Amino acid sequence: MIYLDNSATTPIDPEVLDAMMPYLKEEFGNPSSRHYTLAKNAEKAVEESRERLASLINSKSSEIIFTSGASESNNFVIKGVADYKKYYEHRGNHIITSKVEHKSILQTCKFLNGEVYLNKEKNKPKSYIPRKVKSINVDRGYDVTFLDVNEYGQVENNSLSEAIKDTTVLISVIWGNNEIGSLNDIKSLSSLVKERNILFHSDATQVLGKINIDVKEVPVDFLSFSAHKIYGPKGIGACYIRNKMKDVPNIDMTALIHGGLQECGYRAGTHAVHNIVGFGKAAEIAKRNMKEYIKKITDLELETRKLIKSKFPNVDFLGDPENHIPGIIPIILPGVINELLIEKLSNDVAISSGSACSIGEPSYVIEAIGKKDFSNNFIRISLNKFIDDINKFILSL
Repeated sequence: MIYLDNSATTPIDPEVLDAMMPYLKEEFGNPSSRHYTLAKNAEKAVEESRERLASLINSKSSEIIFTSGASESNNFVIKGVADYKKYYEHRGNHIITSKVEHKSILQTCKFLNGEVYLNKEKNKPKSYIPRKVKSINVDRGYDVTFLDVNEYGQVENNSLSEAIKDTTVLISVIWGNNEIGSLNDIKSLSSLVKERNILFHSDATQVLGKINIDVKEVPVDFLSFSAHKIYGPKGIGACYIRNKMKDVPNIDMTALIHGGLQECGYRAGTHAVHNIVGFGKAAEIAKRNMKEYIKKITDLELETRKLIKSKFPNVDFLGDPENHIPGIIPIILPGVINELLIEKLSNDVAISSGSACSIGEPSYVIEAIGKKDFSNNFIRISLNKFIDDINKFILSL
């Protein structure tokens, strides 16, 4: 199969798999246990992986909290900050985000804003995905602003500035859009926000390892990541939490999971050591090979765009042509129904009509950038480092 849905998940790197295997076999110790060798080896492996991920974003290892993925990290930050600020500091209840965030941001914010989703359809298989979901409003006491974006799906500084209130406690803006690939200017946006002494979060899972991230240069308070976007395993992610004191996370927020002191008390539960080791190895490879990776993906992207344009002269390439995630090619093909094309190619080619978390629904990102009438013609192609020849895919279209 020609796999071109790498924004949904990437294939695992062989080096990552090799690094994980001992922790699925002989090195099965619980890192929270003490004294005996298996436990110490597991604890060492977890901390080495934490250091590798920290090195990739130029942070301290104590600023990395392991989670099950970026969706969990996003929930953790938004709910954790909102809960603490509202009930303990009584400072405010206002959150700002954009209309083109990942669903784990949007639905968390809508939940806090009072929207409850109800699926009343009965006798459906567990895999059933409802096309329409009813909702009701419940007053939880939170206020959320969902910002409009420009034609490239980006949040502009003046729009964000005008939305800030005296009660604003957290702002969350995606670093690189998972559907159309556009990059937000996170350094500029976060700098603007920090002038007002407000916490800033960014979902960075699509950009980790694909662009340079340096938290010493970009004043974000939180970042969210997933390993399976950088050739690591599924089921493991991380949250960056900026420390202002040495080796002590001191941004006050409610714990995600209570019941133990793992992950600085933010997330109780036994560590998935094999997955954490895989994430650490993937981060190490990403840092080691970043220059070569970006060049290869960029060259392949340019070739793919050229070939698509030659076959479909009326193609519309979406997103910021200059500031975008390498390897994401969002296109509108007038007259081509995306779901029919995806089904037709399904045995030989993997492409998508948007985010995997929005399956069965029109793309809200396409609507937000003014392309609603073409939502059925939208296709996302996303490349990976193992692809050498794109011609076979073009011929299949």
